Amino acid sequence: MSVAQTPLEQRIAGLIAPGLADMGFELVRVAVLGREQPTVQIMADRADGSLIGIDDCEAISHAAGALLDVEDVIQSTWNLEVSSAGIDRPLTRVKDWVRFAGHLAKVEMSIPGPGGRRRFSGTVLGADETAARLRLDDGEEVSLPMDGLKKAKLVLTDALIDATAQDAGVADSPQQPN
Repeated sequence: MSVAQTPLEQRIAGLIAPGLADMGFELVRVAVLGREQPTVQIMADRADGSLIGIDDCEAISHAAGALLDVEDVIQSTWNLEVSSAGIDRPLTRVKDWVRFAGHLAKVEMSIPGPGGRRRFSGTVLGADETAARLRLDDGEEVSLPMDGLKKAKLVLTDALIDATAQDAGVADSPQQPN
């Protein structure tokens, strides 16, 4: 799996990723949804790992929107949505698989994976350029070819929320007495 699946998404990613990098962001995913009036969805992270905010999304939207208009990538009217990757984010890059090792994920393959299965759920063990690794619920460890991943996404759990808050430097707020 990569940040873009289709040739159009790959073209958009190739156009906007360098500008986002210059602005201090990393492209997580590009998706183009719909046909008559497509929506271009851009997910980004801050390169320094800090939280992305509304002002950041606005800046990305202006920069990416202007570039896509100039390059006329989509011939019809289109919409642009920019967001952070969120807590239960997609796993599109090797660094995502490494960063979120130990957390639960759901994976859908575009080709049959181990045992002929296309869907997997388990604990992220990491990845390299060729394969992502999961420990399934039954304890079996599987390697899934990166180029065969269709969708991979973290599962929202209390542990993931706590880890994300800790990474962002957000301390647990004390309980207020009633």
